Amino acid sequence: MARQYFGTDGIRGLANGKKLTPELALKVGMATGIAFQRGDYRHRVVIGKDTRRSGYMIETALTAGFTAVGMDVFLLGPMPTPAVAMLTQSLRADLGVMISASHNPFDDNGIKLFRPDGYKLSDEVEAQIEELMNTDLTPRLQQGRGIGRAYRDEEARTRYIEYAKRTLPKRTDLSGLRVVLDCANGAAYKVAPTALWELGAELFTIGVEPDGFNINHKVGSTAPEAVAAKVRELRADVGIALDGDADRVIIVDENGTVVDGDQFMAVIAASWLARGQLQGGGIVATIMSNLGLERYLTTLGLGLERTQVGDRYVLEAMRAKGFNVGGEQSGHIILSDFTTTGDGLVAALQLLSVVKETGGSVSEICSRFQPVPQLLQSVRYGQGKPLENKKVVEVIEAARARLGAAGRLVIRESGTEPVIRVMGEADDKNLVASIVEDITSVIRQVA
Repeated sequence: MARQYFGTDGIRGLANGKKLTPELALKVGMATGIAFQRGDYRHRVVIGKDTRRSGYMIETALTAGFTAVGMDVFLLGPMPTPAVAMLTQSLRADLGVMISASHNPFDDNGIKLFRPDGYKLSDEVEAQIEELMNTDLTPRLQQGRGIGRAYRDEEARTRYIEYAKRTLPKRTDLSGLRVVLDCANGAAYKVAPTALWELGAELFTIGVEPDGFNINHKVGSTAPEAVAAKVRELRADVGIALDGDADRVIIVDENGTVVDGDQFMAVIAASWLARGQLQGGGIVATIMSNLGLERYLTTLGLGLERTQVGDRYVLEAMRAKGFNVGGEQSGHIILSDFTTTGDGLVAALQLLSVVKETGGSVSEICSRFQPVPQLLQSVRYGQGKPLENKKVVEVIEAARARLGAAGRLVIRESGTEPVIRVMGEADDKNLVASIVEDITSVIRQVA
C-alpha cells in the first residue's frame, strides 16, 4: 500500500506546499508522540534542525504536537542529522526528530524521525504513524499537568563536538594540515569548524554564514566547485564539503579534484582492514556504486554487498549481515562503530586520520581504483509515471540488450523529488553515453 506522507527518508516537500504544512507537522508530533509513549514515565523527544527559514515554523508546530500529548521537548537548534541521532541515545530520549531537506533547495524542508537507539524508523512504524495521523487524536490529548514542556538544550553542541573528536584513533591530531571546510550554510556551520580547529587543523571555512535562504546555494557537497576553487587558491591539503544536514561529505584533494564516495569507502575499507577493524568481510554500497570499487575490493579479498538506493537500506544490510562500513557514491558514509546514520564530519575525520598516519597526499590516498566509465543523468517530470510508458519501456529494453553482460543499467525514481535517474556503466564509454542519451531523450518526451 502506498504511503501518504513518508518517502524514502522521512517526510519531505515544499514548505507550505501541498504536503509539508504546520498542520501536518502538528499531526506528526501528536501521532508520533502517542506511538512512542511506552511506560509510566515522563517521555522526552529531541528536535534538531538545519538553517532553513521554514525550520522555525515546523519546529514550533512539532513542539505543539509533542507537548499536547504529554512529551517533553528538548530543542537543539541547528544541528547535524547524525548529531540528533547520537543525542537521542545520549539523552535517553524516546524519539529524535531532524527538521531538514538535506541537500534540497532552501524552500523545501522535511521531517526525519529516529528511534530511541538512534536508528531511523522502519517502514512498518511509519505506516503506523500515518494511520494515527488520519484518525481523530483529540481524545488522546493531555490536559493540565499532563501537558509537556519545551527546553532549549544549550550543551548539545558541545556534546556532539566531543563525540566526533573521540572517533579518531588515539593520539591523532590534525596539526600541519591545511583544511578548507564548506558547511553548505547548513546545520554543521558551528560544530564542524569547532571540531576541526580543536583538533589542530589550520582551518579555512566557507558556507558558514546561513541566512535562512542560502543553504546548499552554490556551496556544499552538491556544489563542490566552491571548495575546490578555495583549495586551489589557498594551496590547501584537502577540502571537505558537507551537505545541508551534514550527513554526507565530499572530499576534494590538494589539486582541487573531487573524490566521490566510492573512492572514500575504498580508503576506509583498506585502512580498517589493515587495522583489523573491518567487519563482515567487505562493505555495503548501493546499486549506484562504481564497478571499479567492486573490482578493487576483490583484490583485497573483500566483498561488496549492494542494496537499493538510500542510506537506510545500506544500514539495514549492514546490521543484518555484520558489516561496519557502508555508504553511497553521493557521500553518505556510515561507520556503524561510531554512528547509526551517515555522518559527514566523522567520515571526514577518518580520512584525515589516514592522511596523518601515512603522510601521503589526499590525491595519492584517494586513488584506489580506476573507475569504470559511468554516466548519470536526471530527468524531472511533472506528474504520472513515465517509467510505465510504453515508449520508455521499449527504449530501456533495447538498451539492456545492447549492454548485455558488458555493463550495468540502473533506472529509478528518486524517493525525495519528482526526478528519474538514469545510470549507465560499462568499459565502453561511448556505448554508455549513447544508451543513457537514448533513454533520457524518450523520458523527456513523455514527461
